[in-house]
Amino acid sequence: MAGKRPTLVDLAQASGFSVALVSIVMRDAPGASEETRRRVKEVAEQIGYQPNWLARGLRSANSGLIGVCFAISHPFHADLVRHLYQASFGKPIDLVLSAHLPGRSEETAAVTLLDKRCEAVVLLGSTLPEEAMAAMAKQVPVVAVARRVGEAAGVDVVRSDDYAGAAMAVDHLVELGHVRIAHIDGASQAGAPERRDGYRDAMVRHGLGDEVRIVGGGIEESDGYGATLELFGPGPGPTAVLAFNDECAAGVLSAAAVLGRDVPSDLAVVGYDDSRRALTTRVPLTSLAQTYEALAKATIDRVEAQITERGPAIEVVTEPQLVVRESTAGSASKAGGLTSGRGGRLGRGGRGRSSRSGSDPGFPGVC
Repeated sequence: MAGKRPTLVDLAQASGFSVALVSIVMRDAPGASEETRRRVKEVAEQIGYQPNWLARGLRSANSGLIGVCFAISHPFHADLVRHLYQASFGKPIDLVLSAHLPGRSEETAAVTLLDKRCEAVVLLGSTLPEEAMAAMAKQVPVVAVARRVGEAAGVDVVRSDDYAGAAMAVDHLVELGHVRIAHIDGASQAGAPERRDGYRDAMVRHGLGDEVRIVGGGIEESDGYGATLELFGPGPGPTAVLAFNDECAAGVLSAAAVLGRDVPSDLAVVGYDDSRRALTTRVPLTSLAQTYEALAKATIDRVEAQITERGPAIEVVTEPQLVVRESTAGSASKAGGLTSGRGGRLGRGGRGRSSRSGSDPGFPGVC
């Protein structure tokens, strides 16, 4: 480590513990055994690690900095960061961004925010284990956005109702006359289980339980492309697809073109997030909007409340909206139903409820 000041990540690697656990030890926070503390501090001395005492002192003086941990390649995160900035305008806080990407784990990105004297941390679409979130929440308030978290973690949650959104998409496609409706899921991404369940239950509710078809996908355009080729293997293919997000749906559109399927007359496609990508695909996408403004406002409200006076964590759930565009409008027209709608919104949307009481824009200052 000559010529380089050891970091918290270096200490974690050298000691064999997670970055979050090492952070707890070096901050003398609760949550680590005496043996773990002894071992971490022993390794810290061996490699010459020194805690950032300046950052610690500044944090106690109310820095006004709020850390935001996000995936740099996720369009939904990019749009949400922009709305978080807008929601924080005029408030005595500022955002510090820390991105995770291949080669830089989400845990590293999150713990970096603690070392930047942030008073609270916002995790966008986090896939961290709940134990890691709970450990972080013992140090500063944590708000998980677009991810369900167990009550015991002590983490505030702000999310859209993914289950209702997927069901709303199925309702829309059934109204258009579709029967063979498939879902390309989000694998291990936050929100994927709820969207799978919402799709499956809505299909059963419409008497289409035998038509349920879920294939593995993800958040990238390539995931949607590959899954669509799988859907159109031997046997009848679907006439409609609900994709995990808009990037995935863009891959569905590309594969449909290769397969000679016209959208929407041969194949209707629904995305999720209503990101800017939904407007730039070869056929503008019908998509479920997660009401960015409502999510961002609720997130900033929870951050302000918790740094002013730490209280019980709560969950705020907003209702999604279906934005109808050309990728479904007029599909299955022989069966009747909705045949037009350029950017029309279906669903109430934007209404938050509290429970559980007790395309890269060029991010400034990314850690």
